[in-house]
Amino acid sequence: MIATERALRPESFTRVKTEEVETTAACPFCYGNEALTPPEIMAYRPKNTLPDTPGWTIRVVPNKYPAFVPEYPGRHGKPLVSEGMYPSMVAIGAHEVIISSPDHYKSLALLSKSQVMKIISSYRDRYLALKEDSRIRYILIIVNHGREAGASIEHPHSQVFAVPLLPATIKEELVGAYSFFEREKSCIFCHMIEHELQEGKSVILESKNYIVFAPYASRVPFELWIMPKEHKPSFETIRFSEIEDLASILRTILGKLYKGLSDPPYNYFIHTCPPLGNGRPATPGPEHREMGIPPIGPEDMIPRVYHWHIEILPKLSTAAGFEMGTGIMINIATPENVAEYLREMSV
Repeated sequence: MIATERALRPESFTRVKTEEVETTAACPFCYGNEALTPPEIMAYRPKNTLPDTPGWTIRVVPNKYPAFVPEYPGRHGKPLVSEGMYPSMVAIGAHEVIISSPDHYKSLALLSKSQVMKIISSYRDRYLALKEDSRIRYILIIVNHGREAGASIEHPHSQVFAVPLLPATIKEELVGAYSFFEREKSCIFCHMIEHELQEGKSVILESKNYIVFAPYASRVPFELWIMPKEHKPSFETIRFSEIEDLASILRTILGKLYKGLSDPPYNYFIHTCPPLGNGRPATPGPEHREMGIPPIGPEDMIPRVYHWHIEILPKLSTAAGFEMGTGIMINIATPENVAEYLREMSV
């Protein structure tokens, strides 16, 4: 719901920043504190430096308190899935942290383009590694920026979740995309891009490979989507030139939020096609009948109907009883006004 009678001008969401001085001495993600994290899984570092020592530019470690683990020690041969009144399954998977840079105080909006390219490259590298495990049904890459957005450690970082089921939100996107494809014989995301470029009101940035826009039914003030202009179902197929372009786009749009809203808290995540093949079911799981999707092969429909993208959701409002009780979000900033404000914001 876009509450136009309650709508605020975009500049009304600008925060008054308070100066906070925090020490980096005990930060587990800073240089010299590598022993405070689990051993690194992957790092971009010079060949003459040892693992778990300074010298890295990107460092990937297991989350110290993971939601998903590669092996569950208490299972002792029990089945992965338990049936019954309340079906359950073991939280097999992975939960990793990608440390954005050695700089404790520089969020992605303030990093160099080359460093942002390394961050995006690390996303691709970890995705490719984790999808090799046939137990993994979905991989989600996220950033929680700011305490209000769920960041428990100030040092900028991303997280990677590899999970043994297809999340409900992805199922919903697949159902909608497949239904549209059945009617129109084309990708709904590609239609969105064509429509937004023709209308122009909600587009903020456009490059050779990407478009950034405020979606028509924005759930929260300043919700933004970054989408490849060419049909691309899977993020992990991103090429070097596309990484370079995405780094510029991501830095610019986050820089506009940083300047225009005084560094607001936000979440962003990458939605991409589920991993296919490698012994996985050809459909999004046995629930395909419930979803209205007939059995379809991995080389067939799913990559044709889906289109990877990044969703950015600033934390500028609080979901209250109505939103939680109905699932209907009330947004008090129109996407057209948001787009106009950010288009004019120079960084």
